[in-house]
Amino acid sequence: MKSIDEQILRTSKEIIVKFIELGRLSPASVHESFRDIYATVNETVKKNINKEPPSDDTQP
Repeated sequence: MKSIDEQILRTSKEIIVKFIELGRLSPASVHESFRDIYATVNETVKKNINKEPPSDDTQP
């Protein structure tokens, strides 16, 4: 589980960096936005982590 948490943190950081590069987020407001982005990524990943992958009906 630790690896997943690290990936969630890394993904959240990459999103923040991209938003700063695009000028959509200022470095001064990172701490506020990071919490929201981290919570969204965390919730999405953990909600979908145990779901079965979609079945592929095209295989013979």
